Amino acid sequence: MIRFLSGAFTILLMLSPQTLLSQSITNSANRGAEIAREADIRGQGWKSSRVSLTMILQDRKGRTKERKLNISALEAPDDRVGDKSLVVFDSPADLRGTILLSHAKIKEDDDQWLFLPALKRVKRISSSNKTGAFFGSEFSYEDITAQEFGKYSYDFVGEKPCGELMCFVVERRPDYPNSGYSVLITYYDTGEYRPQLIDYIDLKGRPFKQLVLSDYQKYEDKFWRAQTLTMKNMKTGKTSILQYGSYEFDIGLTDRDFTRGNLKNIR
Repeated sequence: MIRFLSGAFTILLMLSPQTLLSQSITNSANRGAEIAREADIRGQGWKSSRVSLTMILQDRKGRTKERKLNISALEAPDDRVGDKSLVVFDSPADLRGTILLSHAKIKEDDDQWLFLPALKRVKRISSSNKTGAFFGSEFSYEDITAQEFGKYSYDFVGEKPCGELMCFVVERRPDYPNSGYSVLITYYDTGEYRPQLIDYIDLKGRPFKQLVLSDYQKYEDKFWRAQTLTMKNMKTGKTSILQYGSYEFDIGLTDRDFTRGNLKNIR
């Protein structure tokens, strides 16, 4: 035992500080990626989905506005491409029929199009506009698309309490262009690997927004979904809350339902 410890200590002495730091960074990245990958795998297999929800916009004085919408989504067939989604506004009247179509990408900018019923035209959202507010909410267009595993690099920070749970803390850094964030500090509970909290850090390294995911429900005995998402802007004090209804899965949607040309036919 003494010889073993002595030999191990000798090996450590032979390693330069740069080598030890490099190994520490590599281990951190590997562990962070493992956790995020496990969370991703546990959420796979739903094929397509639909859910209705209420968006509540709250200013710093507590005054609120409500919007009703529904979201349809199509699961990507493999990790080389991203999921597709449709966000359709039902109310208020001036937004009714407005549609956001998103095609998530991996190492490049997502494709997003907006259908404006009043103008009866489809508008492509440029990369520079994806960091902007999604219809006055604290969610950006960037936040609305699927956060695919391959879109980020990862670092494991450690384990911390998150409410009544313990969480893995992982820093996710966007690997795609034109992100509005330098890092997303994500808390995954150690039992089910569900995201519980995300701290969004801006490009200057300052706290920007915080998302709390709560009221998880389990569907079909395998798919966990947060029923309430609360996004707070740390700079303005404004909050946006998404309150979800019941999800439907494997509902038969196909790629044809998520094309730019089909947007004018959606009701």
